[in-house]
Amino acid sequence: MGGVKEAVLDRILAEMESVVVAFSGGVDSAYLAVRAHRILGSRSLAVTADSESLSGAQRDLATHLATRFGFAHRVIRTSELSDPLYVRNEADRCYRCKTELFRHLVPLAAAEGFRHVAYGLIMDDLADFRPGHKAAAEAGVRSPLAEAGLAKDDVRGLSKAMGLPTWDLPASPCLSSRIPYGTPVTLEALRLVERAEDAVRRLGFREFRVRHLGAGARVEIATAEMARLGEAGLREALHEGVKAAGYETVVLDPEGYRRGRLNEALRVIQQA
Repeated sequence: MGGVKEAVLDRILAEMESVVVAFSGGVDSAYLAVRAHRILGSRSLAVTADSESLSGAQRDLATHLATRFGFAHRVIRTSELSDPLYVRNEADRCYRCKTELFRHLVPLAAAEGFRHVAYGLIMDDLADFRPGHKAAAEAGVRSPLAEAGLAKDDVRGLSKAMGLPTWDLPASPCLSSRIPYGTPVTLEALRLVERAEDAVRRLGFREFRVRHLGAGARVEIATAEMARLGEAGLREALHEGVKAAGYETVVLDPEGYRRGRLNEALRVIQQA
């Protein structure tokens, strides 16, 4: 089935004729960037928005992928923190972020003769709270993966078949997603989260989140990896690493990490 959907994607890309791809280096945007390059060649351009909420590791991965797979890549500077409504960190934060992104990409595409701007929305995203999709619709930005009916499992399988090292990467949303709605997004908080997550990653964990709770941090480890916390000294090393990043207190969540957890609070509010 994935191969059929990929053929549909290829037809969509060919019909687009030229495209600027919003490229974060994550699973979906990486697959889209490489596929667009294979179909359109020099008529595709991957653009990474280097903003305060993008981790250095994610930026480096995007650059590495572009070099390894030989597609045209550009890094531009954006700044969500210049928008007070983004800083307020309400439920529409992702809408503000994507609005800032497309405010740069749409004029860039027009100025350089690219017919479309696209991003890596997939079918799974349509079942979750995705205010960024509204921003894309308002800006006329395409979502070829979703248009082709591709879901996360499809993208991972097709990425593996293409030799993309991103095929089994955990989801990698921006650093602001670690800050609970209603807590202002600041540069200090983003750097705290980044340093803390770097510390957890150095201990060998692959899928996790460090949730910013002011002076404290809540660490969520994927359930499949939580057994490692029983290894001698590892739990203590995790606490020490996160504290060394700048947090005063560290709590390990016994329920572990699950995707979309921050949005669960929104659903409770909407149902009340």
